Amino acid sequence: MRPSLQLKIGQQLTMTPQLQQAIKLLQLSTLELSQEITEQLYSNPLLEIDEALTDSSVNSQDPSNVETTDKTISVNLSSDDSRTQTAAADAADTSVTESELDQDWANTSTTEIPVDANWEDNFSASTSSNSRTGEFDWEQVYQVTQSLQDHLLWQLNLTPFSERDRLLAEVFVDAINPSGFIPEDIENMFSNFSNTQTEDPIEHDEVLAVLHRLQQFDPPGVFARNIQECLLIQLFQIQSEEDQHVVQAINLVTNFIDDIGSIDLLALCKKSQYSQEELQGALKIIKNLNPCPGDCLDRTQAEYIAPDVYVEKVSGRWEVRLNSDNSPKLKINEVYSSLIKRSDNSDQNQYLKDNLTEAKWFLRSLESRNETLMRVAVTIIELQQDFLEIGPIGMKPMILSDVAARLDLHESTISRVTTAKYLSTPIGIFELKYFFSSHVGSAAAGEYSSTAVCAILKELIAGEQRSKPLSDNKLMVLLEDQGIPIARRTVAKYRESLGIPSSSQRKRFENIQ
Repeated sequence: MRPSLQLKIGQQLTMTPQLQQAIKLLQLSTLELSQEITEQLYSNPLLEIDEALTDSSVNSQDPSNVETTDKTISVNLSSDDSRTQTAAADAADTSVTESELDQDWANTSTTEIPVDANWEDNFSASTSSNSRTGEFDWEQVYQVTQSLQDHLLWQLNLTPFSERDRLLAEVFVDAINPSGFIPEDIENMFSNFSNTQTEDPIEHDEVLAVLHRLQQFDPPGVFARNIQECLLIQLFQIQSEEDQHVVQAINLVTNFIDDIGSIDLLALCKKSQYSQEELQGALKIIKNLNPCPGDCLDRTQAEYIAPDVYVEKVSGRWEVRLNSDNSPKLKINEVYSSLIKRSDNSDQNQYLKDNLTEAKWFLRSLESRNETLMRVAVTIIELQQDFLEIGPIGMKPMILSDVAARLDLHESTISRVTTAKYLSTPIGIFELKYFFSSHVGSAAAGEYSSTAVCAILKELIAGEQRSKPLSDNKLMVLLEDQGIPIARRTVAKYRESLGIPSSSQRKRFENIQ
C-alpha cells in the first residue's frame, strides 16, 4: 500500500481555568458558596467586603433606593404565551448563553483588562442581584439543645440516692441508648464494675431496686430493657387514673405482646377473652404509648434553610428575585489596586497584578452565577404557574431538557443550577429539583406529573370511608376515571412514597381509634 496523507478538521472545547471556576461556583450550595467566598477573602488581598454597600442595603427603607442592586423580574399570569415569553426574554437579556460564556472565557486574556483601570468601567460593583431591604432577620433563633443523658443526670441530681446507689445509677445512665433503652443483660453491665468503688459485692436485688427508681424518671418508659417493659412502665404510671381499659391493656402487653400488631382482631378477642369493645379500648390506650421514649427529646439543633430565590405575588404578577443575603457584597480593594504600576515588573507588582486578575474573574463568575440562577428560576415559575396557584395538583411534568431548550443551555448546566438551591413561595420552601418530575400519560387531559398524581392520591385517601378504606386496585380505577391511566403497582409505589399504609393497615388503625 502506498502511504497517503489525510487531513481531518475537528473542534475541541478547552476548559480554561476561568470557565472551570464559573462552573464550580454554579453548582455550589449556599453554605459551600459562603465558604468559597471566605477562602477567597483570606487568600486574595485584592478582594474585600463592601461594607458601605452592605450597610446601605440594610438601612435603606425606600425601595427606590435599591433599584441599582436589585434584580426583580415579574412574570404575568396570562394564558397568552407571548406575555409569558416576555419575562423570559427580559431575563435572557441580563445573562449570556453557555456558548457565549465559553467563548468569552477562551477569547479574553488577562492582558485585555488594564490592571490600572477602574473596576466599574468593566463590571458592576455588586456581586448580587437582590437585596432584602428593611427586613429584620427573625430566623436567628438561639436554641439550647439537651441530650437524653443530660436530662437524666439533671433528674438524678435531684433524687436522693446513697453514694453506692448513685454509682449504680450513673452506670445505667451511661449505658442508655438514644431511644431510652438499656441492655437486657444487666448482669454483664456490672461485671466489670470495680469492686474497689464499693465496700461490699454488688447484689442483683440492689441493682434492680436502683433500676426501678430510675424507671420512674422522665420521659415515661425510659430505662426499659425491651419494648414490653417500656410499655408496661408507661401503663403502670397511668394506672392510677380511673380507666377500666388500663388493666386490660396491661394484660394484653404482658401476655399477648406478639399478637397486638395482628390484623385479625377477632382472633385476639378469642385469646384474651375480651369483647370487641373492651379490646378496642385497650388497644387505643396502647396506641397512645411511646415505644421509643428517648426520641421525644430533640437532640439536634434546628437547621434553617436560606432560600436562594424568592417568589412573591404583587398586583397579580409573580415577582422573582434573588436573595442577596446569602453572600456578602464584594469589591476590589482600591488601596492595593492603586499600588499596581503597569511598567513595573518586580515580584511585588506582579503579585498584585495576578491577584487583581483573579479577583476580577471571581467577581465575574459570581455575577454569572446569579444571572444564570435568575434565568432558570424565572423559567421554572413560567412553566409551573399552576403549582403556585392551586398547589401540587397543578404541577406539570417537566424535565431538565425543557428548561435547557428554552434558555439555550446544556442540561448539565440546569442540573448544576438546581442542585441544593431553594425557592421560597407563598406555599412553602422547595428545592428547585422538586419542580422536575416524570409524566404519567393521560388519555383525556394530556399528561400529569408524578407530583400531581401523588397529590390526587392523598385527596382520594383523605376522602375515603374510614371503615372501608380504598385498596390500591380501587385507587387505580378512580384515577382511570379521571383520565390518568396508571398501573396498580405504580399506585402502591406512590402511596408508599407518601408514607400512607395499605388499606388493611388503615382499617386496623381505624378499628383501634
